[in-house]
Amino acid sequence: MDAMDGAAPVTTAVRWPGRAAGLALACHPGPVVAVTALACALAAGVGLSLGRFALVGAAVLAGQLSVGWCNDAYDAGRDARAGRQGKPVADGAVPIWVVWGAAAVAGVLCVPLSLACGLLAGTVHLAAVAAAWLYNLRLKATALSWLPYAVGFAALPSLVALTAPGAPWPRWWTVAAGALLGVAAHLGDTLPDIEADRAAGIRGLPHRLGARGTRLLLPVPLLGATVVLALGPPGPVGAGALAVLGLAGAAALVGAVVGRWWRKAALAGAVAVAAADLALLLVSGAALT
Repeated sequence: MDAMDGAAPVTTAVRWPGRAAGLALACHPGPVVAVTALACALAAGVGLSLGRFALVGAAVLAGQLSVGWCNDAYDAGRDARAGRQGKPVADGAVPIWVVWGAAAVAGVLCVPLSLACGLLAGTVHLAAVAAAWLYNLRLKATALSWLPYAVGFAALPSLVALTAPGAPWPRWWTVAAGALLGVAAHLGDTLPDIEADRAAGIRGLPHRLGARGTRLLLPVPLLGATVVLALGPPGPVGAGALAVLGLAGAAALVGAVVGRWWRKAALAGAVAVAAADLALLLVSGAALT
């Protein structure tokens, strides 16, 4: 049941193999895998030991699982009323109490895993997970819907840097780029469903801007992140960084324009730019710290 939306999701008798599949789908596996892979790539880029690498991956995975399950369980009533397909709780593939329980277990496991990375590293990561839960439960429908994304993405390079021996503070440009990419991720992820979400009463920042406003705004944080990553590190700007900056600008702008006819074009452009930005981060390697 959804504490804010009233209507309970469909409940049917489903065997445990089906429940397990539904539980796996309810965690939002795409974002879970993507964010965990990003954290692991950053951890490998700075040369963390195998043990610290595993801790970062496990902590981020547990946090993302808890956030994904919380999101699906909390939105179950709204999803059921809207008739959205592929929503395991709303479809009755898995009971809502199972998903809430899984979110709680993952959240509890996230605490020691995060703190094992170091007190500062763990605190930063747990603050990001708490912000994501706050997004699910409250901020998603407000003008501050972008803030948890900014906090969460900024926390990834911070977690990795602070997990390194000596717990060095992350470079400012890695945190700034992460925050900008987080805002872009929120805009791009929300864009295809803006009208359906608005009909359901969600009034986050993209919904207030509308599809056209969100599509036009999306290139701004994308290009901002790329500029910060290209120009932020000390020393001369390399030809590779300038090339990535040009390609990122083209991808972001083309995605925004083509998005008038293909709803997911802007998101595709955002993914391309994010991949280019990740390449810049990985090339910089230990410069994260």
